[in-house]
Amino acid sequence: MLSRYFEELSCCLYFIYVYVYLFLFSLHDGDPNFVKLRNPATGAASQYLFSSGDERVYEVKAFAEDFHSWFIDQTVQRDGRLLYVTPVDPVFLLLPYLQRGGAEGKFQPLQHMVMDEDYPGCTRLLKCTQALESVHHVADEKVVGDQKFHRYNQEKTLEWLKKKVLNTESAVKKSDLSVGGGVKSTTYVRVKRETDAAEEDYLRYAHGLISEYLSEELSKDLHKHLQLPEISSPKEVEPPSKKRKLSDKPVEAGEDYTKFNSADFVRKPPKKMTAAQKSLAKVDKTGMKSMSDFFSPKVKQEKN
Repeated sequence: MLSRYFEELSCCLYFIYVYVYLFLFSLHDGDPNFVKLRNPATGAASQYLFSSGDERVYEVKAFAEDFHSWFIDQTVQRDGRLLYVTPVDPVFLLLPYLQRGGAEGKFQPLQHMVMDEDYPGCTRLLKCTQALESVHHVADEKVVGDQKFHRYNQEKTLEWLKKKVLNTESAVKKSDLSVGGGVKSTTYVRVKRETDAAEEDYLRYAHGLISEYLSEELSKDLHKHLQLPEISSPKEVEPPSKKRKLSDKPVEAGEDYTKFNSADFVRKPPKKMTAAQKSLAKVDKTGMKSMSDFFSPKVKQEKN
């Protein structure tokens, strides 16, 4: 039974590798390239895939679980991550550089704005056909001779992002995704299909998806542009303070100690006496000194 499971698993892995191989080389003729770029949302390093000729950009993500590995033939691969690639609009990757260059408030060539010492591979975005054809959605353009100059435009960017959100909202509605009460906490497990989800729920969900490619500040600006109301968090019920205020009034007991006087309170029965203790209790102790008398200090008598 176990060996059959491993055979099926190896077969599945084989098809996964074949699928990824065919996908990568079906993008365009030639070899794709993996490049590390600055994540537009976090600013940290992220892996991206450029097709041959840098015409398109794909985001590379890894699905990983703790203590996960693969059985391939007669070997065990310790790295059990699954990598998958999805297309991403390269304008999202250009936005941080355009915003930084737009702070000067003047038109500049793109190659003067898209520069990064930590991630020099960002210049490959300037060769991306999709990026060059769409940059006018987020920036003003000016042509001088045979050269183009650009300047970041906040209003254009918010309108472009709004269209992205509305398109995402439409796609979410058509899919079998639950965006309302059917989603449980952070596991995003759908209990039942949500039929009464409000329009605001879909819009807020789509905004969250697009915000994964935006800085926190730009995400907040988009939130206002969409006129989404702020979510008010429920007030937490504060526990009563353990500290008591000082006052002149007598201190009252914090617990009802009279419960020990009730019939429900069962006292422990006295311990049984041994035979020696019983015989000692029957002895007549009249005129006998107690044990404590032998250890009490002697009273000194005054001499006449």
